Parts: sequence; C-alpha cells; structure tokens
Amino acid sequence: MFFIRILSLLPLRVLYFLGEWIVYPLCYYVVRYRRHIVRKNLINAFPEKNKDEIKHLERRFYHHLMDVIAEIIYGYRISEEEMFARMVCLNPEVVDELLAEKGSLMILLGHYGNWEWMPQVAKYFQTSNLMHYNIYRRQKSKATDRAMMALRAKRGWPCIEKNSLLREMIAQRKDGMHKTYGMICDQKPSPQNQHFWTTFLHQDTSFLDGSEVLARKFDYATVYCYIRSPRRGYYEVTIIPLRAEDKPEIQDFPITEQFARLLEANIREQPELWLWSHNRWKWKKVDN
Repeated sequence: MFFIRILSLLPLRVLYFLGEWIVYPLCYYVVRYRRHIVRKNLINAFPEKNKDEIKHLERRFYHHLMDVIAEIIYGYRISEEEMFARMVCLNPEVVDELLAEKGSLMILLGHYGNWEWMPQVAKYFQTSNLMHYNIYRRQKSKATDRAMMALRAKRGWPCIEKNSLLREMIAQRKDGMHKTYGMICDQKPSPQNQHFWTTFLHQDTSFLDGSEVLARKFDYATVYCYIRSPRRGYYEVTIIPLRAEDKPEIQDFPITEQFARLLEANIREQPELWLWSHNRWKWKKVDN
C-alpha cells in the first residue's frame, strides 16, 4: 500500500503515461499477460471481425486495462468533486423511486468501464437513511486483498464478502435503513452452481444467479447500470430497472436473463471496456 500511496500523488495524466509507455509494452509484448485468453474470447465473441480487427480491439482492451489500473491508483486520493465529474449517474431518481417502493435493491454490475469506481454512483441517490454495500469476492492473495479493501474503503461505503452476504442481509433487514447492494455478476459460476444458461456473445454462458435469488427472497428491486465512456477517464451511468414481468417467457431466472442481454448490448457498444482477460468460458455446458 505504501507504493500505491506514493503513486497516487502523481497526476492522472502521468499515471496514464506510465501505463501506456511502460506497463502496457511489458504487459502486452513481454509478459503477454493472458493474451491467449483475450484473443480466444474476442474471436469467439465477434466471429464477424477479421484478424486485423480482432488484434486492433485486443490492443484497445489492454490500453483500457492500463487506464483502469491508473484510475484505481489515482482514486486513492481523488477529491469528491473530481470523482463526481468523472463518474456521472444520469438518472439517480430511478433508484430513489424503487427504494420508496421496495425499501432496498440490488445493483447488478459487470466488469465493465471502471468497476472499482462504481460505488460512487450510490452517492447520487437522495433517499434518506440509505446505506450502500459493495459485495466482493475475497482475493486468493492476502496482500492483494488488503490493498483492494483499502482502496475500496476510500469511497466511504462498507464491503461485504459474498459468502457472508445472506447472513448480513438477514441481520440488517429490520434496522430501518434503506439499502443498496452492488454486485458484480459476470464472473463464471463454479460447475456445481451453474443453474442458469443463456447465449451470450455467441456462446453458451452460465451466469451467477445469486442477486436474483436474494432479490426474490427479500422482495427487493433490481437494476442494471448501463455504462458509457464519452472520453478517457470519464464514465456515464444510466440506471435500468430489471423486472421479472418484463421477461415472462423466462420462468426460472428472468432478471438474470435481462442482465445478460443488457451487459451484452453494453459490451457491443464499447467492447474494449469489458474485462476480456477473464477466463469466462473455462467450463462448457454439459447436456444432460
């Protein structure tokens, strides 16, 4: 963390420069960090693109990944005023209306844009007695986990480890507070938890369904954050409600299906903003 604190003192443009001219060449050309996974994922997701287009998109992704790392480091000392300028929620009133109706809600996210800055969106909501919680998966490396927790704490919202979420939600249910829970839902489920499958980016894909299961259990609303990046280092978020009645043909997991469709549309709009280095399709669907 000491090294991160020192780097965070640099202007963002300097961190971008270091990422683009030092870290990117090392990552892309020397270490070749997960290039085989990124290339495979892009080829399968965009069969209509030729080899040169895939390589161009691949390089754009790595440049964005370097930007996200720079932004996460810079976020350790960024002012509240600048963060509001860089992470804009265009329609926070949608969440306030749903909180008035349901009391609390689940915010479904992907590894898209700058997902570590997304908790800032909760500061746009005007509902009184509101607490926002970031749901996270503990890192295998204890040092990495401590560093990420320290960075996330700078945004002022508490974190809940995913395996403790149900217990925490039950404990908080009658505390008189409105709550929003931000959950990244595009990780691959373990083979024993692959309950929902859909076609996503031309591939059979299983999604985590825990957000929908918990929303049903507690009768909470659910929303998706649709993200655009109008320019480097700036993000705009549009809140889109997810309602089971909007997908009556999907009986088991209509909310998760809507999340998959919106995330896919988001990716197709600005594909370089998604985390293509994740081995998303490691496990294939097995027909019974």
